[in-house]
Amino acid sequence: MTFETREQVLERIMEHPKPTCPHCNQEMSLYEVPLVNFSDGLGWGEPYLYLCFNDECPLYVKGWENMQENYAQRCSYRCLNYPGTKKYELMPVFSKHGATGQIIDDQVIAQQETLKENIKKGFSILATCYVEKDGPGILRLLLDPTEPMRVRLKAAEMIGDVGDIDAIDPLRGLKVGNEKVQEKLDASIRKIHERFFTRECPFCAEIIKKRANVCKHCGKDVAGE
Repeated sequence: MTFETREQVLERIMEHPKPTCPHCNQEMSLYEVPLVNFSDGLGWGEPYLYLCFNDECPLYVKGWENMQENYAQRCSYRCLNYPGTKKYELMPVFSKHGATGQIIDDQVIAQQETLKENIKKGFSILATCYVEKDGPGILRLLLDPTEPMRVRLKAAEMIGDVGDIDAIDPLRGLKVGNEKVQEKLDASIRKIHERFFTRECPFCAEIIKKRANVCKHCGKDVAGE
């Protein structure tokens, strides 16, 4: 199973527009979930959430009275959203400033600018590698976990355009650590086979001609395989 780092999750979230609160239609703020458990100890299950911090939001305003009347608690709640979904829930807060210390909108803006520059730089390097048919250069970006995901995905796709038959075995042995990148890489291996009219023997995994009836390496009948 492939697990995303917090940085990869944030990069994915930043590719989509912010949601708006369904109770007041105000843009929600990105909130970094503290690295502590609460309630049943399971936490929210996400490193980042969107929260509505509009103090005029009807949900937040009415929440104080509702919690006092029904639970004798001096608190309210704010609307939260799980990034990339239409799932909205409530987060309890015990003061006007509750949870505001984890707002990271300004930080995200700075990270977005850095991300854009890194993507631009990565794509520029890939363009040069493509022109020069520099497979090793493309692989360096593909295997570097610090590179933006868009750059790694493009590198995984591009290797299918510049790689040759000799690259297939090494590519099969790569551990890229990301499911989406792996899918792109597998597609590129298939593309290399298509370019050279080859395939892999289902018995010995050696490369043979696509129209071969018998594997020249192990002698097995591969017609129709």
